[in-house]
Amino acid sequence: MNNIINLEHISKIYGEKTIFDDTSFGIQSGDKIGIVGINGTGKSTLLKMVAGEETPDSGQIIKQNGLKTAYVPQNPVFSEEADIRSYAFGESEEAWKVESILTEFGITRLDEKIGHLSGGQKRRVVLAKLLAAEFDVLLMDEPTNHLDGEMITWLEEYLISCRGTVLMVTHDRYFLDRVTNRILEINHGKMYGYDTDYSGFLERKAAREEMELASERKRQSILCMELEWAKRGCRARTTKQKARLERLEALKNEKTPVQDQTVELDSVEARMGKKTIELHHVSKGYGEKKILEDFSYTVLRNQRLGIIGPNGCGKSTLMKMLAGEIKPDSGHIEVGETVRIGYFAQEEQDMDDGQRVIDYVKDIAEYITTREGRISASQLLERFLFTPDMQYAPIGKLSGGEKRRLYLLSVLAENANVLLFDEPGNDLDIPTLTILEDYLNSFSGIVIAVSHDRYFLDNMADRIFELDGKGNAVQYEGGYTDYFEAKQRREKMESVTAEGGNGREKAGAETGQKREWKKNHLQKLKFSFKEQREYETIDEEIAGIEERLGVIERQMAANSTNSVKLRELMEEQESANRLLEEKMERWVYLNDLAEKIRLQQEAAHGK
Repeated sequence: MNNIINLEHISKIYGEKTIFDDTSFGIQSGDKIGIVGINGTGKSTLLKMVAGEETPDSGQIIKQNGLKTAYVPQNPVFSEEADIRSYAFGESEEAWKVESILTEFGITRLDEKIGHLSGGQKRRVVLAKLLAAEFDVLLMDEPTNHLDGEMITWLEEYLISCRGTVLMVTHDRYFLDRVTNRILEINHGKMYGYDTDYSGFLERKAAREEMELASERKRQSILCMELEWAKRGCRARTTKQKARLERLEALKNEKTPVQDQTVELDSVEARMGKKTIELHHVSKGYGEKKILEDFSYTVLRNQRLGIIGPNGCGKSTLMKMLAGEIKPDSGHIEVGETVRIGYFAQEEQDMDDGQRVIDYVKDIAEYITTREGRISASQLLERFLFTPDMQYAPIGKLSGGEKRRLYLLSVLAENANVLLFDEPGNDLDIPTLTILEDYLNSFSGIVIAVSHDRYFLDNMADRIFELDGKGNAVQYEGGYTDYFEAKQRREKMESVTAEGGNGREKAGAETGQKREWKKNHLQKLKFSFKEQREYETIDEEIAGIEERLGVIERQMAANSTNSVKLRELMEEQESANRLLEEKMERWVYLNDLAEKIRLQQEAAHGK
């Protein structure tokens, strides 16, 4: 197949930062390409260059004649006075097509101001305008940002069936796996193509890096041998000796493979008392829209809650109520005295583009306490991949993703014991999201997150609340996959019940045997995604805590006359004992559930 777009030897520099360095890539008709790489590597810049909104400093982008491209930027700009009709229809001759898509997206009030819409509703309007147009190549920068689960599924199906070429930047790993057939990795100024989905890319990237390291080890071995030869004082008289010296010089000038840096996160335990966050008969609404109606809930210590629901149902409003920024209409929210909340909102708060990055962090704290001890603001920035040059640059020089990473740093630097995340996946790169997930799994405190990132919720949440936009919050156990399966079972049971109530003649249609079969299959016991992982590792965790307690006891005996050290050890011992007690309670629950699952499986197989 012939390439419809060729990027040939392109280079791009912003200030002192090299984005692309003499790199090339070809795009074929029908490709569904996902662009990945850490924030600031040039993913959005690449899309803008293909769209024709930016040009490379050198090299060229060659497109097939007559090729039509459509581009969805990461943050579309709207006129303050624009309503949905004036923006989405524009001068289009096929306004009916735009209106049809908007209706399918649940948007019917075309005279509503765009400024009044939620982030997800704005995204739907942009997509409707774009998808109604004719195009050969679709360029999408973070298309799933702000979209709810139903809309993400719709977009997945659309892109899978789309005959055109798709080039997109997204952090949604499930989305990448379902939609893409190629991955384009941007890494240290170069582009690497992989003819596979995201899961296959991870495997092939690891293999590529191992090959590069093996080649580097071989180069170093030959270089050492050649250096030894040169040290023996051989004179460069003969042609062979000159060739060896030239080869030695070439080996010395070869570039070594650059290792990927990753964000390093570390936390320190901030003790929490018995009282956490309690919602008592909370109600909240705007006009006719109900967000919560007489909702009560007590957040458990170390709980991981995921909040989902359709766009505009009030998820962000709920987070702002938990953060104390908005008051309920009725009822009240109690927060324990020892609770320290860190709130990661959808949009960065109070960022002055003229302020230096280092000063932004110092305004929070000159030093940050971690498990390893105190580190400076500059050291913390380095852990978040901000080089010394970037630290002393103004915030306005950062990319959108780098600003998001800086904002995340500022929240985690507060050493909170309750973390509230409102769409943490928006504008964060996949490597940072992965590190954040690992951090949250070891974080000693409460995590509550609004997210449509299914992969993130599977890794983070042990309970899901779905807001339905009518004031109800429906509870599901486990992560996103567990929620999705449970919801399907619930809807199937409701459908069966509804069908059974259509007439008395249906009431006796099912035999007792059929009802028993449905009961066994629709309410089958199973581990949730997180419970399965927890069950597999909890024995080792308990053994590790018990081993640590033994070490602490020996250290206490050795420091019996050192009152300061003894006090520190006693506090650590108390913390470890609390954790051991929690883990033991969890061990009992998990093993009890495992036994019930085993008995159920034996019964199902007639044992």
